[in-house]
Amino acid sequence: MDNACLSRLRNDPNSRSIEGGPAPAEDQSPPVNVPLRAGDCTFGAPDVVPSEVVALIEAGIADGTRRAYRIDLAHFAAWGGQLPAEPELVASFLAAHAQTLSVATLVRRIATLSKAHEARGLPNPCRSEIVRATLRGVKRTRGIAQREAKPLLRENLFRVLDAMGEGVKDARDRALLLIGFAGGFRRSEIVGLDCADAARVRQGLVVTLRRSKTDQEGAGRKVGIPFGRTRHCPVIALDRWLAVSGIGCGPVFRPIDRHSRVASNRLSGEAVSLIVKERVAATGIDAADFSGHSLRAGFATSAVQAGVSTLKIRSQTGHASDAMLARYVRDGELFIDNAAGALL
Repeated sequence: MDNACLSRLRNDPNSRSIEGGPAPAEDQSPPVNVPLRAGDCTFGAPDVVPSEVVALIEAGIADGTRRAYRIDLAHFAAWGGQLPAEPELVASFLAAHAQTLSVATLVRRIATLSKAHEARGLPNPCRSEIVRATLRGVKRTRGIAQREAKPLLRENLFRVLDAMGEGVKDARDRALLLIGFAGGFRRSEIVGLDCADAARVRQGLVVTLRRSKTDQEGAGRKVGIPFGRTRHCPVIALDRWLAVSGIGCGPVFRPIDRHSRVASNRLSGEAVSLIVKERVAATGIDAADFSGHSLRAGFATSAVQAGVSTLKIRSQTGHASDAMLARYVRDGELFIDNAAGALL
């Protein structure tokens, strides 16, 4: 794309925005560019908005989202970015990282920059055709397939559990793996559990998720964890962990030091991924593609293979629709009534 073409893209009033609408007209007196500091990551309103309104706006942003904003803006700032950014600058940022960052990460960077400009009432360079065209070129060059966590399927989960010992750390990890798998939980949901969130009933446990990725307003959701019918029961595993650790309130899953002392704080989401990788590797399975999400993915895929309806799977995992569950269904049904299997 030559300079003349870039100029036409910028100045064409009929060029369309990322959202599909007309691109905003250029401000006749654009704001003066100011350096973007790595710590300048607050998504608030302009200075004329009352502080209590800004506080409520900030409260509406999830902690994980705020961390992502901070990382994205810090990266743009370290590269030399500033607000407001010209479209050519954002396009150059994309080109500079087209071979080093994943497409998903670049898309997130652009979304964050767009949000930063919109929140400050600045002209949004991410709506320009030059940025959109550059991003399309990145996608066509790199492809848009995302790397996904490998599901920890039921048979491999049992293999992992059978290889574990009987120590304090083993008790914690066994409970974490079984509760995470049986609930189809995200890693943030696993580490967010408190003792008060698990209520014993005749059939097993009722776990209350106070907040999750898809429930940022804290409406809450109840998930049933039944007694197991095999040698690996999630309810019994949790009971044993709480007994050996002496935990009676507060976070359920906590760090353990090398002297088997249990800490008072909760595990991090990253720790869940490390536990999954460590326990999978101990069985001789290549753990490179496993992560904290492998428990949730493994539950959904294993349930599909067992013939469980997508409605029942979604009631456990909290997926909003079959479309959100589709990738697990596709993977789980690859060999069910396989056409090649009927021929060879």
